[in-house]
Amino acid sequence: MGAIPTQRETVSCASGASAPAAEVSARECARAHVTLLAGSLAPGAARAMVRAALADWTALGLPGAQQLTGRLTADALLVVSELVTNAVVHAGTDVDVVCRLEETGTLVVEAVDRHPARAPRDGDRETPHEPPEYGRGLGLVAALSEAWGITYRPGTKTVWARLSAAHGESGGTGDPVEAYAGERQRGGPAGAEGAADGTGGADGGYAAEGYAEGVYTADGADGPERAQWPDWGEATAGSARRGVHDREWLGRGALSFLAEASDLLAGQLDEDLVTSLTGQLIVPRLADWCAVWLDDESLGRGAWGDDTGAAGGARLARVWHSSESRVDDLWLALEKEPPRGREPWRSGPVAHPWPGAALGPHAAHGAALAYRLVAGGRPLGTLVIGRAGTRRFPDEISGLVEDLSRRVALAIGAARQYARQATISAVLQRGLLPGAVAEIPGVRSALVYEPCDKGGPSGDFYDLFPAGDGRWCFTVGDVQGKGPEAAVVIGLARPWLRLLAREGYGVPDVLDRLNQLLLDDATEAADAAARALVAVGGRPVAPGDGPQTRFLSLLYGELVPVGDGVVRCTLASAGHPLPLLLSPDGTVRTVAEPGTLLGVLEDVTYTSETFELRSGETLLCVTDGVTERRSGSRQFDDGDGLAAALAGCAGLDAGLIAERIRRLVHEFGARPPEDDLALMVLQAE
Repeated sequence: MGAIPTQRETVSCASGASAPAAEVSARECARAHVTLLAGSLAPGAARAMVRAALADWTALGLPGAQQLTGRLTADALLVVSELVTNAVVHAGTDVDVVCRLEETGTLVVEAVDRHPARAPRDGDRETPHEPPEYGRGLGLVAALSEAWGITYRPGTKTVWARLSAAHGESGGTGDPVEAYAGERQRGGPAGAEGAADGTGGADGGYAAEGYAEGVYTADGADGPERAQWPDWGEATAGSARRGVHDREWLGRGALSFLAEASDLLAGQLDEDLVTSLTGQLIVPRLADWCAVWLDDESLGRGAWGDDTGAAGGARLARVWHSSESRVDDLWLALEKEPPRGREPWRSGPVAHPWPGAALGPHAAHGAALAYRLVAGGRPLGTLVIGRAGTRRFPDEISGLVEDLSRRVALAIGAARQYARQATISAVLQRGLLPGAVAEIPGVRSALVYEPCDKGGPSGDFYDLFPAGDGRWCFTVGDVQGKGPEAAVVIGLARPWLRLLAREGYGVPDVLDRLNQLLLDDATEAADAAARALVAVGGRPVAPGDGPQTRFLSLLYGELVPVGDGVVRCTLASAGHPLPLLLSPDGTVRTVAEPGTLLGVLEDVTYTSETFELRSGETLLCVTDGVTERRSGSRQFDDGDGLAAALAGCAGLDAGLIAERIRRLVHEFGARPPEDDLALMVLQAE
């Protein structure tokens, strides 16, 4: 896919110039922006935007442009390519790319993705030696930038990097200095001033402050090991300064931090993403590093039921450190010494051994606390935090982390519940659809099936199967509603269709009998509900608990190859969008007659139509997710829109026709489809 055309904005900060405050900070001289579609072309388009912007700014002679050396330009192109590639691969959404020039000659590059919640994963998990997907592995960015980091806002994630000619010449390494911390900040990504006073951070985002001078910090300008504590006396002095910082921040932003953290965690449906966000919430605002273990649900009460052993069955899901270079060593050290067992219902944190060897000589001493993650009476995992150069965490900080840990536990519990439900739904959905469709001699087939709700059973279904005696049968159907009730009807209808077809019933007879079976089933359900109502003393039935009306629209047909490229087709419609027949010359006509929905009326007789599907002719069967696709007040099939779309497919094979119709349906409206979509293409060879 391509990129949306570049929207470059160049703003001069020379005397007499002005710019909107929301877009240009006091130090910002120029800004370029482009929105890119997720795809293989996005990194190249981002590089082209940055290259053109730097050339424009140099030609205009903007303040700071004289610092744009060839080395800095090359570094900027590499960094923007890495950031956009990371966003495309791991987020998979459109990417907003921003490049800004400050009057000092410093470049700020940002990649903003939509950061969607992910579907539950399969059994494959990341190993500690593989680069995890959330916020690690940007080694090239760290090597080329003087500072880089990640900013979370509700619904978006910004990965940014600051580059300067001086840094490129010195060959230093940047460390991440920003993470979500609950305070709204203004201005660009935190630089030397922003990291010190907390006024940094991407526009409207949430930025973490660097710590006071002389304490362990993630400040990219001076490096993560700026402070040195040869003994506990000096460490105590650093702790005192840090305590002042803690008290100042607690007085300003602790409540808003918890509120914003709750909002951020509440919308996540992937437990691994929850653990990643937890690390970025805590580090470096509340601790120098943190780790999250997740218990194996299959073990019942969790990993801490044994008072003597280590956390058996728990996996180390995430490790976060204020210095990116320390993460791998810390991960290995923590894996060797997981949280010790204790009574899972005991509240409050407990001490955890300090992994000093993994943190280097400047962080040989410190304090670590372990918090049990419990939600709904179930132990889910353990959160461990650590601070270098201190004997203990301040009570206010440990209490705040305890409050946060409860929110993390609730988010993990909700994500696991969603994963369980999604797994059940996926298994149920697979059982409602054929494992494979039949291959018919002389007929090419293609299918498109897109449930609207990825987490639950769809109301649309299809089938294509051999019925014996040289016959093949096909069906496309749409059940009223979605979810479990729709699954019940599909679970009844599809096996009955196969059974009736293989018993030799003709197309109209199959629909007649299926209609009666659905009506009988609805009657039995109503009788059972009435008996249940009497059993509970006539109390009112809650909405959704009573008998549900079960009806569906269905297109059902039979194919019989008769030779010489001709296939005899007999089909009938029961309240379903009528199929369309495409001739090789591009003419389109409907086949079959409208009928009544199945499961509604008893005294209904269905009729069928028989025609010959000749070489090169194509039969298209769809559900109302295609015909009723909306764009404002218009529908896709208004003015025979589907027939016109099919006419444009003349000369294409079955697979290309299916893909073109699917694409046209998606492109018809600006928003994603709001209904299930299914279509079947049958083409005589």
